[in-house]
Amino acid sequence: MEQTIEVDPVEQLKHIFSRFDMDSDGSLTLLELAALLRSLGLKPSEDQLHIMRATMDSNGNGTIEFDEFFKAIRPDLNKEVMANQGQLLEVFAIFDRDGNGVITTAELAGAMAKMHSPLTYRELMEMMKEADLNEDGVINFHEFTTIMAMLSFSLCLSLLGCCMTII
Repeated sequence: MEQTIEVDPVEQLKHIFSRFDMDSDGSLTLLELAALLRSLGLKPSEDQLHIMRATMDSNGNGTIEFDEFFKAIRPDLNKEVMANQGQLLEVFAIFDRDGNGVITTAELAGAMAKMHSPLTYRELMEMMKEADLNEDGVINFHEFTTIMAMLSFSLCLSLLGCCMTII
């Protein structure tokens, strides 16, 4: 039986935001903001980053809190996030061979081998450890999307292209 996976884009964005908040103070510095935006496939110049910060920083403290970030980026991301989620669901389904909503170590190993990128046991364990954020031994869709967001945009597109060839 195929499981329907629902993703709350706001929660997903909050999780991504917190992953880039390197000092866990609840806000992003200019450098952290730049890294987060690049992870989403956006490539602002340094001048654009300064303008963004000035525009987003409604409380004037020099950093961007999640609410400020979300209010500023939401209009631009709504359509893209929905399109990307659809693509990510397709890729996730390729890895999740039995359709139970999680990717096991065996499923990850099998999918990587089918993409002509077999992993050693060590590589497989390292990949699982990095992706399995809640440490339950499997990768759920939320964890999958978080890791995909943290990869470079070009690598994500490359992976999407490889996966489409094995369907």
